[in-house]
Amino acid sequence: MGVSRRDFIKLSGGTVLVASLGVNLDPAKAYAKDLRIKNAKQTTTVCPYCSVGCGILVHAENGKIINTEGDPDHPINEGALCAKGASVWQLANNETRVKKPMYREPGGTAWKEVEWDWALDRIAKLVKESRDKSFKTVSKHKVKEKLADGTEVEVEKDLVVNRTEGIAHVGSAALDNEECYILQKLIRSWGLVYVEHQARI
Repeated sequence: MGVSRRDFIKLSGGTVLVASLGVNLDPAKAYAKDLRIKNAKQTTTVCPYCSVGCGILVHAENGKIINTEGDPDHPINEGALCAKGASVWQLANNETRVKKPMYREPGGTAWKEVEWDWALDRIAKLVKESRDKSFKTVSKHKVKEKLADGTEVEVEKDLVVNRTEGIAHVGSAALDNEECYILQKLIRSWGLVYVEHQARI
């Protein structure tokens, strides 16, 4: 776009006018140079909300998150975030955030705080009980067999299955490939067959 002589004179006159009025822009320039994340430690993470897996830059100062923003170098979101992703810093900076496991007894109406060790032991115990109650080593299936005369008959056979149908597992979008692989190994070793992942739901 070309600037005509008339436009050039107008722009020059405006600059001279601002300078002659004594407007000093140095404080504004100095203020603009110092970002609040200037001394913050930057780390990368993945948004925990949906299965898209957008990259997020997290800035922390003195152990407290002060800013989160989209990662411009991430191949999925290229710096953009949805409304939920943009507000992800509130997960850490929230006075009402639950920071300990909460437990409500069967038939109870009130939640109470419990320690992590107690909660993990309780979960492990209940998973083991459910697995033991519902574990099947064999399952009966009807299969077709040929007799000596060439006729086919349907017979019931016991097939080894080693599975539990009393527990299901749903994965999380915040897990990366390696974590999903290890988790699959773990839950398959328990005999789970109802396995789903949030990325597919």
